[in-house]
Amino acid sequence: MHPQLAEDLAQLPDLLEATRKHAGAFLDGLAERPVVPPSRVPAAEPLPGRGVGLRAALEEFAVRWEPGLSASAGPRYLGFVTGGATPAALAGDWLTATVDQNANSGLDPAGQHLERATVGWLRELFGLSDAHSGTFVSGATMSNTVGLAIAREWLGERRGVSPAEDGLAALGPVRVLSGSAHSSVSKGLSVLGLGRGALVGVETLAGREAVDAAALERALEETDGPCIVVANAGTVNTVDFDDLRAIAALRARHDFWLHVDAAFGAFAALSPAHAHLVEALDLADSVCVDLHKWLNVPYDSAVQFTRRPDLQARVFRNSAAYLGSVGDNPDLVHLTPENSHRLRALAAWFTLRAYGRDGHREIVERCVSCAHALGEAVAATPGLRLLAPVRLNVVCFTLAEEPTAERLAALAAEVKEEVFLTPTVHAGVPALRAAFSNWRTTGADVHRVAGALAEAVPRVVRAG
Repeated sequence: MHPQLAEDLAQLPDLLEATRKHAGAFLDGLAERPVVPPSRVPAAEPLPGRGVGLRAALEEFAVRWEPGLSASAGPRYLGFVTGGATPAALAGDWLTATVDQNANSGLDPAGQHLERATVGWLRELFGLSDAHSGTFVSGATMSNTVGLAIAREWLGERRGVSPAEDGLAALGPVRVLSGSAHSSVSKGLSVLGLGRGALVGVETLAGREAVDAAALERALEETDGPCIVVANAGTVNTVDFDDLRAIAALRARHDFWLHVDAAFGAFAALSPAHAHLVEALDLADSVCVDLHKWLNVPYDSAVQFTRRPDLQARVFRNSAAYLGSVGDNPDLVHLTPENSHRLRALAAWFTLRAYGRDGHREIVERCVSCAHALGEAVAATPGLRLLAPVRLNVVCFTLAEEPTAERLAALAAEVKEEVFLTPTVHAGVPALRAAFSNWRTTGADVHRVAGALAEAVPRVVRAG
């Protein structure tokens, strides 16, 4: 064994304790750490020929790289829809690296069993029936892509071909209908060879991001043969929800696969006041849910559900003797694009076991309450205006006058050490978006964010 490796192995308990203390200090400082510190890129260094060992590497990391890292795990990182990591999820993630399982094969099945059990808990959490099977993937983009890949195979089944076996040429033209599809849907269509041009926008309800069900039916009537419908359970800008029950009812007259992008909107199921928004989620043929959002597990983690695991295995099977069975209950290796993935389910298992439905409901309801409080503060702040009602956990707002992309970027830059906001465009108007999904966020954080915005707006307005 290399002498430095041998030395680190001999000192491993002490080195892990030093790492634990360092991690604890980082987490303890999240509340006061700049949310996005000033940009700094350390000067490039050549690959070391001789290593320095873990302790010295930890010390160098603390000086060279850590100061530039954002407080994305903290309570005022409101960009993107980013959760943090609950204490239990963090412990689960550390143990994921410790046990270092590749959970894809039934030949070494313990990790696979844990993942299937965790998927069962998640299915129950989101109100899905046993008709849906699920697998862990890296994020919402991969979850949407897997769902669309299964839909592609379903289209082939309807047309008497298999795109997985015969290629896209055998499938012919494909139409994908959606009111306000997330950008990851277009990306997935590109990856799958269906093309971004296959996505057809459908009229939304007046002043809403939710699809107009009557307009969707007209689009279905104009579609020749079976197609794919992508519905939203929580849009990015305003957390608007399509009427899933009304859309599913259209299948009585039209032939389509219903994929629901519920990346973070699925968590509405945890709140009695909002559960009605996703009560028909079980009617979908495939569902996307992102777990490193509102479940507050570390990046990267999402889950994908479908009613047709047989088609899923037809797309993703990897026929090799050492990879295990395809069969009626396929090994996970045959259900996603990845032959290998870490035991992502362990962090989810830990946080669900530690806090249960009740604990995660409290997180959801507190985030919703914080979003409403910020919405009220924005509406009361001179120079700002809301662009949409606060429906769940996102506040979409802009400058009251001359809301250009440049001025909104200037406002975001003014407050970025106190709060991180991401830019967007809603109804043609440049805007900023604050998304609440971190388990640490409280009303005190909302007060700080509102104060920072109120102080920054006059400076941005004066600067023109």
